[in-house]
Amino acid sequence: MSAHGHAHRVVIADDHTLLREALAELIQGMGDFDVVAAAGDAPGMVAAVAEHRPDVVLMDIEMPGNEDPARTVRSLQAASADTKIMVLTMHDDLLLLQTLLPLGIRGYLHKTSTHRALTAALRDACSQDGLTVSLPPRSRPLTAGEAETAGPAPSAPGPGSVPAAAVSEPDRDRLSHREREVLALVASGLSNRRTASHLGLTEGTIKRHMRNIFAKLGATSRLDASNKAVSAGLIPAPTAPPASAPPQPGPQQAAGRRPATWQRR
Repeated sequence: MSAHGHAHRVVIADDHTLLREALAELIQGMGDFDVVAAAGDAPGMVAAVAEHRPDVVLMDIEMPGNEDPARTVRSLQAASADTKIMVLTMHDDLLLLQTLLPLGIRGYLHKTSTHRALTAALRDACSQDGLTVSLPPRSRPLTAGEAETAGPAPSAPGPGSVPAAAVSEPDRDRLSHREREVLALVASGLSNRRTASHLGLTEGTIKRHMRNIFAKLGATSRLDASNKAVSAGLIPAPTAPPASAPPQPGPQQAAGRRPATWQRR
């Protein structure tokens, strides 16, 4: 159940009837979700979202009327601004993913994902900062054109991971204020736990922020994300630990104790 004690309402959109019905049965069986409508094409999905204003819409990419997925996402947002949008698709197109993530989708899952990954992603999408990206290992290398556009190929991401694809310069400017705060602390060398403590958040929230940051910056590691953010002018270059960190020991503490060191984790 949600924080208000009611089941999260879901709209499912997929042009395959059998899959649509199987998804409805799976989601309905979760207990804290209620499938309120299903559609077999993009116009029907947008109409259902406008009518029911669900908490989440689970949408396929390759279905009638969805020739421009980004435009469809905007139509869904116009129909119900508070509805979380999740994509469930056979497409593992990194460029498509990088187009949709900045629009604010809360999930992009490949149809090879397990039911456990799907249910976890749905619950995560209904949290304040939930974002899940799950893609299979690439079955072929990038072509020269794809490599030039998308950057380094990702290494077998799993549920909840993000692809190591580059993003355009305008997308780098889409880090939220909170994401910049988180990344600035991470760049200074704090772990997720200490970053969460400094900002008064949970460690899980910090992890979700970092996944989002990785996706937006096309980063492959915490250090890579920090370097890209500094280069783009999103955060200042780290010069000292944050004020809330433990102070370095003074001369009177030196005897018999190792001085504290800051390490990038």
